[in-house]
Amino acid sequence: MTLISFTADGRPFWGVARDGGAIALSPDFPHWPGLREVIAAGAMDEVLAAAEGRAITHAPGCFTHDIPIRDPEKIICVGVNFPDRNAEYRDGQEAPPNMSLFIRFPRSFTGHGAPLIRPPESPQLDYEGEIAIVIGKTGRRIPEEAALSHIAALTLCNEGTIRDWVRHAKFNVTQGKNWDRSGAMGPGLVPFRDPSQILDIALTTRVNGDLRQSDRTSRMLFPVARQIAYVSTFTTLVPGDIIVTGTPTGAGARFDPPVWLRPGDVIEVEAEGIGCLRNGVADE
Repeated sequence: MTLISFTADGRPFWGVARDGGAIALSPDFPHWPGLREVIAAGAMDEVLAAAEGRAITHAPGCFTHDIPIRDPEKIICVGVNFPDRNAEYRDGQEAPPNMSLFIRFPRSFTGHGAPLIRPPESPQLDYEGEIAIVIGKTGRRIPEEAALSHIAALTLCNEGTIRDWVRHAKFNVTQGKNWDRSGAMGPGLVPFRDPSQILDIALTTRVNGDLRQSDRTSRMLFPVARQIAYVSTFTTLVPGDIIVTGTPTGAGARFDPPVWLRPGDVIEVEAEGIGCLRNGVADE
């Protein structure tokens, strides 16, 4: 079962997804207002067990998905993390010894099924399909060999980007990566129980059914365990923190001419064992 955060009749809930509908569990656990608190309490198995045998409380179409962790302390994104992505830059440089990182804010993401929002300031809305990991226990200077034990769950991310705004300055991409609702995350959280769930799985992105991105996590320049170890060197990772692990080659910016997202487009990010994150596009 997949844990989800959702809204119905203007009220926030969390629970599990089943048969296209939802089972609200948050009313039974009022001491955990969100999935971040569930993870911090180490209670994912407890709440999943509570869903066994329960009937759907919210039918399909009667609720909207929110991003799974509504209020993470940190969302840290890894850039240029596949070999072909490094080659896309055409700067003649080998893969760097350390990973490129940037920060995104929760407000820059929307949930599964909601449209990505194209702002009036730029038509250059682009997609980046990625896998995101959710931290399950606190750690600082986590050894790489122990890093995967700090993962609570996996989810998917469309790390939507306003391309011309990532080039507004010399050394950062923050302003192109944080437009309200320009990206998406979800549909929900798949509990992480075994390294095989992340070490070598397929990741794809389709736009209007056309395959645009396709790669495997085993080809990451900086595997997930190394990401956790590296990030935790300079900042304490806490339950509910999210690391967005990198996108394959094939984003719209790399076409000649570039192909930007437009209202009416449908983007599907899919990964083995995690699910499919589907979003449309709308103008602000």
